[in-house]
Amino acid sequence: MSKKDQILKDRLPNHLAIIMDGNGRWAKQQGLLRVVGHENGTKSVRNIVEASAEIGIKHLTLYAFSTENWNRPKLEVRMLMKLLVKSLKKEIKTLQDNNIKLLAIGCLNDLPKKAQSELLEVIDKTKDNTRMSLTLALSYGSREELVSVVKEISNKVKNNIISVEKIDESIINKHLYTQNLPDVDLLIRTSGEQRISNFLLWQIAYAELYFTDILWPDFNKENLYEALINYQNRERRFGKTSEQLS
Repeated sequence: MSKKDQILKDRLPNHLAIIMDGNGRWAKQQGLLRVVGHENGTKSVRNIVEASAEIGIKHLTLYAFSTENWNRPKLEVRMLMKLLVKSLKKEIKTLQDNNIKLLAIGCLNDLPKKAQSELLEVIDKTKDNTRMSLTLALSYGSREELVSVVKEISNKVKNNIISVEKIDESIINKHLYTQNLPDVDLLIRTSGEQRISNFLLWQIAYAELYFTDILWPDFNKENLYEALINYQNRERRFGKTSEQLS
């Protein structure tokens, strides 16, 4: 039986998030420039997006560019932004053919105007697609997101729009960038690093974490299936005991 056939369709993560790590190291191992690693990483993006939609994942979020990534060498950042624009133009057909809706979270105003324009255009063209939502985290940092939430809610309290007594998890959820997405069920990180790197800290409170040594440009559909099988073999208790679940 193939790995794909081992996956139980009724136990899929509703929301899958991926930290796509290892493009630079992949390029270094090949004796190539880092940008070549990023270019090859876009091929993995296409394969994993298609596989996720095909298997039945409803929400997929990819950590594409963090707020900290702006501190990288300026040339690399410029190339990454150009690659983003190029990829958005190129992948619009893939999104439409697979009935996938594109979303984006983060400080999007920090992106170059060209990137913002292309991003908003693809988001608009795919807004009616229903098979899967693909969210790109761009210029995203979870701490920045939470600070923004605190400021927004505080302002509403100050102006008597929300009372302090009414603030609960649902109120916070409504002010997150991911307000229209469910909590993350499975978080995958490639490249062997075992940390979260300021990604969806609130949203992964009860997520299962899966770390793999595979560098992102080498991460393929079979590797995704392995992660999903591993996820389905875990017991998710959400604070309860095994006996309570059974």
